[in-house]
Amino acid sequence: MINVGMYYSVRPGHEAEFEGAFSAVVGHLKGSGVGIKDAKLYKEVGKSEYMIYTEWDGLESFKNFVQSRSFNDTVSQGRSIIDGRPRHRIFTDIKEQ
Repeated sequence: MINVGMYYSVRPGHEAEFEGAFSAVVGHLKGSGVGIKDAKLYKEVGKSEYMIYTEWDGLESFKNFVQSRSFNDTVSQGRSIIDGRPRHRIFTDIKEQ
């Protein structure tokens, strides 16, 4: 299993839109069998900065997702409400190494 932290800076006034998109995408992913186990959305206090924390069954599942058309479509739609380029960091449980 791997964990991925995805960090986004959302343009002010678009927070509700970003949060709604997160809920819709995660709902779709969990039912699609792409390998996502869980996802949570966190917002930095006092800012329009978000972290999406996801758990995947493995690195290949995550890589396949970020190379998919669905991911590209979601990213393309989100460009109008995101400032800068999102950052992703991949972690693994040290017990599983």
